[in-house]
Amino acid sequence: MKYVYAAVFESASEGGYAISYPDLPGCYSQGDTLFDALTMAQSALRQWLEYLQDKKLEIPKPSDIRNIKVKDDEFINLISVQIKDERAVKRTISLPKWMDEKVIQSGLSLSRVLQDALNERLA
Repeated sequence: MKYVYAAVFESASEGGYAISYPDLPGCYSQGDTLFDALTMAQSALRQWLEYLQDKKLEIPKPSDIRNIKVKDDEFINLISVQIKDERAVKRTISLPKWMDEKVIQSGLSLSRVLQDALNERLA
């Protein structure tokens, strides 16, 4: 799932930026530089939404950015994240016996090799 939320960035008196999400009460972060703040904002958003999903809580609909009021020392930036369900699932696969024997001899993890190959193929 892809999500886009408005984050409010406030210049901190000691430097850097404090970040909050009007639609996600309790979701806060901070960064020493604007680059760090943007990175931390994305990380905080991802973790917050994953938490809501894990707890089977409702994910609020994002507000229209035009309806969010900010103070003079604040600005709004849209932050996007993509949430992937990383839970492991079991699959039955078939492969030639000789290949299975080579995998065992080499000490490779068949699951890891398959995940890596699929990641490369699907990218």
